[in-house]
Amino acid sequence: MKSYLVVAVSGLIFLLSGQVTAADVDAGKKKAEEVCSSCHGVDGNSPVPMFPKIAGQPRTYIAKVLKDYKSGARKDPIMAGMAAALSAEDIENLAFYYSGQTGLQVKR
Repeated sequence: MKSYLVVAVSGLIFLLSGQVTAADVDAGKKKAEEVCSSCHGVDGNSPVPMFPKIAGQPRTYIAKVLKDYKSGARKDPIMAGMAAALSAEDIENLAFYYSGQTGLQVKR
């Protein structure tokens, strides 16, 4: 019985901590088509070697990187300009969308 209480309290803390966010994957795909696809591809598998493949990257990683570009903590003039126009909701939607895509293997 005690373990059920621990699990229930842990789950409640997780929910209240803000770690669970609702994201709109369709909105993420639409934003990817509008903003990201020319470099990273609509599905996150960039056809150009100089742009990273972001498909299948962890959601939290994608969101952090975009927030860091937006804040200036991470430096890249092109990405800073792209991220500057993104809202917090756009970032979450993009992160959920790209994290759900399948990354293609790089041929060597």
